[in-house]
Amino acid sequence: MERTQTRRPSGRRLATRGLTVVSLFTVAATALTGCASGKATQDTSSRSTATAGGGTTSGAKSTGKNSLYVIGGKPDDPFWSAIKRGGEDAAKLVKAGGGKVTFLGPQNYDNLGPDAAKLTLTALSQNPSAILVPDWVPENQDSAIKQAIAKGIPVFIYNSGGTEAADRVGAMKYIGSDDYEAGKAGGVKFAEEGAKNVLCVNTVPGSANQEARCKGVKDGATSKGSSSKQLPLPSSNFGNPSAVTQAIKGALLKDAGIDAVVTIGVGDADSAAAAIKQAGVGSKVKLGTFDLSQSQLDRIKGGSQLFAIDQQPYLQGFYVVSIADQYLSYGVLPPQNPILTGPLLVTKDNVDAAIAGAKAGVR
Repeated sequence: MERTQTRRPSGRRLATRGLTVVSLFTVAATALTGCASGKATQDTSSRSTATAGGGTTSGAKSTGKNSLYVIGGKPDDPFWSAIKRGGEDAAKLVKAGGGKVTFLGPQNYDNLGPDAAKLTLTALSQNPSAILVPDWVPENQDSAIKQAIAKGIPVFIYNSGGTEAADRVGAMKYIGSDDYEAGKAGGVKFAEEGAKNVLCVNTVPGSANQEARCKGVKDGATSKGSSSKQLPLPSSNFGNPSAVTQAIKGALLKDAGIDAVVTIGVGDADSAAAAIKQAGVGSKVKLGTFDLSQSQLDRIKGGSQLFAIDQQPYLQGFYVVSIADQYLSYGVLPPQNPILTGPLLVTKDNVDAAIAGAKAGVR
C-alpha cells in the first residue's frame, strides 16, 4: 500500500489494507468523488477540540461528544470490511455519547501516499477531536500527520507504520499487527513445508507495510535455509485480477525454481491461485497470503493453499475507535505500545474456527 526499505520495521512494528457514526465507513458516490480530490464527506455536528498536551477541552471531557476522523482504504477493498465492522461496533459507544466518527478513503491506490496526506489535511480542517490513520507512505504522510499533532489533535496510527511511525510523528499509539513479523512467520512456514524459492507478489508499490511484509518473508525463509525474492507490480494492477494473474503466471513460467507464492492481499491470492493452475504447477507451488477471505479459507480447508496470515482487522477497527474515544472522554489510555492485533497464521489446523469467524463478519 513498494518502496524499498531495508531497515527492519519497528513493531514491536506489521497490513495491506476500509461512518459517520450514522454509518462509519459509509460508501457513497459523493464520498468517493470527494476522496479522489482530497475532499470527503464530513459530519457537521458540534465537535470537541484536543489541546496541545494531548488532553481535550472541557466540552469533550464533560459530554463525550467526540469527533473522530478515520483515514482508511478504498471502499471496495475487501480487507476493509472487517475493519469497518470493528469500527462500526466501537462507534456505537461514540454515538451513545453524542459523538460521531467519519471515514475518509481514497478512490484507488494509484497515488496512495499523497492521497492519504490530503485526506489527513481534510480531516484536520474539520476541527476533529482525533485523527486515526495508517502511515502507509511516510515520506508523503508524515508532514500532514505532524501538522495535525502540532495543532494539538491527538493522532492514533493503526494498521500500518508500527511504533516506529508513532514515535517518529509523535502519535499516541500504534494499533495493528507487525508486518515484518507476519512476513517472517510466513517465510518460516514455507521453508518448514519444504519451499526453497518463495516469490512475494507486491501490487501496492510505495507502501511501507508491504515492503515490511516481503522483507519479513525473505528473512524468515532465509533463516531456514530457503530464499525469497519480490515481484513488484504497478499499483494500477491492484484490483485487476487478470493483470495480476498474467504477471504471476509469467513469473512462474520464466523461473521454474519458484515453489511458493505469497501475496499481500486476498484478491491477489485469488489471482495467484489462478496463475498457478494456468501454469500447470499446482503440484509443486505452494500458496500463502496475508489477510483472510472465504476463498482463502476454502482453499486452506481443501488443501490447495498452505496458509493465510491474519492481522485480525476487526480488532484494529474496534480498538482504534474505542481507544481514541475513551482517551478523549476520560483520559483512559492503555500503557502498551504497540497494541498488537496479529499476526496469526491460519492453517488447516485452525481453519474451522476462522471460517466461523468469517461467517460472523469479524475475520
